[in-house]
Amino acid sequence: MKVFYNYLPNEFSDVEAIIADWKKLIKSSDFTLGEFVSNFEDKFKKFLNVKHCISTNNGTDALILSLKSLGIGPGDQVITVTNTFYATVGAIVAVGATPVLIDCDNRFQIKVNDIEKAITNKTKAIIPVHWGGASPDMKSIMDISVKHNIFIIEDSCMGIGALVDGKAPGTFGNVNAFSMHPLKSLNVMGDGGMVVTDDDKLAAWMKKYRNHGMIDRDHIEFWGVNMRLQPLQAIVASHRLDQLNETIKKRNENAKYLDNNLQNISKNIIIPKRVYGNVETFALYMGLFNNRDELKSFLISKNIEVKVHYPIPLHKQKAAHDNCICSSDFKNAEDQANKILTIPVHQFLGIEHMKYVVEKIKEFYKI
Repeated sequence: MKVFYNYLPNEFSDVEAIIADWKKLIKSSDFTLGEFVSNFEDKFKKFLNVKHCISTNNGTDALILSLKSLGIGPGDQVITVTNTFYATVGAIVAVGATPVLIDCDNRFQIKVNDIEKAITNKTKAIIPVHWGGASPDMKSIMDISVKHNIFIIEDSCMGIGALVDGKAPGTFGNVNAFSMHPLKSLNVMGDGGMVVTDDDKLAAWMKKYRNHGMIDRDHIEFWGVNMRLQPLQAIVASHRLDQLNETIKKRNENAKYLDNNLQNISKNIIIPKRVYGNVETFALYMGLFNNRDELKSFLISKNIEVKVHYPIPLHKQKAAHDNCICSSDFKNAEDQANKILTIPVHQFLGIEHMKYVVEKIKEFYKI
């Protein structure tokens, strides 16, 4: 049996409906923004129950656009977590602000208790990350935001289709970013991103900035850039959004089987606790495993394609040395980096695959 990680060939094995809409696009020649992009934006904002969706070329652009819309730049500090993907911190650097890195908790989410310790008179925003498709304690984070009058920009790149206290990730903060990279729960054939907000003025500014600052074909209001989502990808995203609830349901079934059969069976294995009532996307199903590297090699030898996300936290990366403030001891992140393992639980795997994974993990640990 093979437990494969890359599900994209399966996901796009039948593309006739997508191609049919691509033909309509080609016939229309509506290749820059236009009806197909706006239709997807309308569909996405209804899915999340927000006022505005501004699509972008990728998730990194979505983070940059979110930061810029709030006027964050040189001299400002932005707090985020060290165990995220590079783009979270890279976006902060891209607008000229200073990233302030703090530790993660036992659920791989930003350590809320460390946030206030990192706040200074230069702090302009906090970027909580919905890492792996799970979510941090957004209520406590929003309370901190109100107390200190600090913006919240959610990195919800892995959170499309999840729920936190009945609300979607990316609907708590002031301006929030999403990604449709192939690793994400809602994915296109390449890159795509979105920003959502309920603020009318910020939305109007972002729509102009992501399109060169243009008001119309002949006038620009200010200097912007090209961050536009391609209509070809908007069509793919729209089709994928129709399937998303079923995708999340299937991933949760697979993840629940692993939870039930790996939790508390050995001191060598730690599976994070789930928050009751929340729904995760399981873009990444992660646990902590002793002798991780040996287990990884063993599972791969048994045709179980596991990954590591990630072996080096951002505060230990060369890129962070010159322009990041480290405001934590990073005990959790460093310990997790040595033990963390990602097991595929995507929608094209079944319970028989999960049983095989559990069987081989038990075999490795001689349970």
